[in-house]
Amino acid sequence: MRKCEHPEHQAEPRWITYDIPAPHVARITLNRPERRNAQDTHLLYELNDAFNRASADNDVKVIILAANGPHFSSGHDMGEENRLDAMDQWQTVGTWCGFGCAGAEAQMAREKELYIGFSERWRNLSKPTIAAVQGKCISGGLMLAWPCDLIIASDDAQFMDNTINMGISGAEFFVHPLELGVRQAKEFLFTAEFIDAHEAWRLGMVNKVVPRDQLAEATLKLAKTIAQKPAFALKLVKEAVNAVQDASGRVSGMNTAFALHQLCHTHNLQQYGMLVDPGFAAQAKGVSDTMKRAANALEGNVGGDKSAAG
Repeated sequence: MRKCEHPEHQAEPRWITYDIPAPHVARITLNRPERRNAQDTHLLYELNDAFNRASADNDVKVIILAANGPHFSSGHDMGEENRLDAMDQWQTVGTWCGFGCAGAEAQMAREKELYIGFSERWRNLSKPTIAAVQGKCISGGLMLAWPCDLIIASDDAQFMDNTINMGISGAEFFVHPLELGVRQAKEFLFTAEFIDAHEAWRLGMVNKVVPRDQLAEATLKLAKTIAQKPAFALKLVKEAVNAVQDASGRVSGMNTAFALHQLCHTHNLQQYGMLVDPGFAAQAKGVSDTMKRAANALEGNVGGDKSAAG
């Protein structure tokens, strides 16, 4: 059984870049374009470290989250190997342990830490955050964009939660009804179809839609406008708006959805011996190399080191 011990050293950054493109503005960029910014363990911990860095810098008032390459993020890297070894290289941020335990414990612990845990943490950062989204933003990709306070989308951006195809009841950071409205959220989840940037704007999920070649410029312009405001007031405005949303039951609803998500994984393990419905693995073959690796990695898995999360 894996002990809850913290390593003394963190891995060197590989998939994240960090810069200051304007006074009082930090920009964090996902930099794994060859994998469509799929989120493996290292990328997520590196991203969390970058958010920590920006949060701790008293000169930074606004944080931009951007992505290199044609797509913002294809979601969780389901073909990642040696996940337990990867987690051993990082100091865990949340209070859960059991990443190498048997049964449902390992999967739930990992997702509690890396998925719902990180997304909730980033949502509650004290400084305004802006996501700049281009191309595809799928499932786990939503869990990077949705925690941000504002979203600027390029006109080619498309959003999807395809977890139902895996036999899973939605991505772990479950704020779909708040982002889209109840009926649109149900259609979004039931169909697992893309919505484009303009539809996302119409539904209130996106603040602005701009041409692809103007995405970086438009995002930075908005960040510089916000950065002119008093830092403490910005923090308190964000705190006030988030408190109103939380008072409506956001946290309890999301925690219920997360528990149901774990039930789906356990059901699939009992029914099929894998964490997702095998129909998804069959669909994946011939679609992309990433999904092919996912199908292979999921076959016969019942532990925590090769488990894939929807």
